[in-house]
Amino acid sequence: MFLINGCEQNMLAASDRATQFGDGCFTTARIIDGEICLFAAHLARLQEACHKLLIPFENGSELQSEMKMLAQGHSRGVLKVIISRGSGGRGYSSANCHNATRILSVSARPDHYDRWRQEGITLALSPVRLGRNPLLAGLKHLNRLEQVLIRSHLEQTDADEALVLDSEGWVTECCAANVFWRKGDVVYTPRLDQAGVNGIMRQFCIRMLAQSPFSIVEVYAGLEEVMQADEIIVCNALMPVIPVRACGDTLLSSRLLFDFLAPLCEHPN
Repeated sequence: MFLINGCEQNMLAASDRATQFGDGCFTTARIIDGEICLFAAHLARLQEACHKLLIPFENGSELQSEMKMLAQGHSRGVLKVIISRGSGGRGYSSANCHNATRILSVSARPDHYDRWRQEGITLALSPVRLGRNPLLAGLKHLNRLEQVLIRSHLEQTDADEALVLDSEGWVTECCAANVFWRKGDVVYTPRLDQAGVNGIMRQFCIRMLAQSPFSIVEVYAGLEEVMQADEIIVCNALMPVIPVRACGDTLLSSRLLFDFLAPLCEHPN
């Protein structure tokens, strides 16, 4: 089911800047028993992205009502919200854009996440590197061609997810998830001020770890540092936390960090 500007339809104007330029942002939230997990954080993400992308969005109350309405009646599901700058002229100028477009949809939560949680996943190093751009770093904007290419290469391997470096060689994220690794009592996660997506679940995990016996550090780290970890986990708003059983040829069996975070992330608020 799609809602476009409050109307149930699946047709978007060809002139919309989402299709013309990828001019917009999005968020993807988990639904549990009709409720949206981390609802306020997803709204804040959209507001921050619109602010940084200079998209005037004044329909916040309508958006909240539509999100809640679509989530109702779903015991488990995925809610996706896209905000586009709307329709305008042919060129890059946004001077003729007067109303942002909001696109909402609900789909089933992938069943394989439950299997991944039990069995753990494998990571393969992606040959695709993320471009560094501090202006857009952290945002979940609509320009996802890097992730499309990463996924295409991943599907040529037997791995479940890809470990992705940026153009300088720093570990940044996975194709569709953020990454944490533990060495002793210290938990590391990549800094995302140059590239990558600052995921909602990543933010939640950092908050939980800051109140825990673990130390949490955001770093620029090379592949060799991650490969020396005692444990690696990945996360996103839908999974929400998954253990890694192998990264390339390196096998991992510890679940100390996973066992701490998994119960906290199951019904976050």
